[in-house]
Amino acid sequence: MNKERLMQVLVGPVVSEKSANMADAANAYAFKVLPDASKAEIAQAVEMMFEVNVEQVRVINVKGKQKRFGRLMGRRKDERKAYVRLAAGQDIDFTA
Repeated sequence: MNKERLMQVLVGPVVSEKSANMADAANAYAFKVLPDASKAEIAQAVEMMFEVNVEQVRVINVKGKQKRFGRLMGRRKDERKAYVRLAAGQDIDFTA
């Protein structure tokens, strides 16, 4: 896979209380990814960008909520999340 594609696979990290607890307890991190990204692409992108070893990748599709915008009913965009577990002793620092 080419580097340009791998640089675009990760849209951004998911920063929430659940993801912080996962990082502490299971050494796993959550990312928003492209809708057509595969597990292999996600693993390679994380390894390339953060220089860590990926142990496991789990992917879920999150459906967008229906919301009211004034009188009209709208819908938020669907998104795809990846939960990436790193090898023991590995760490990702998002503050740097």
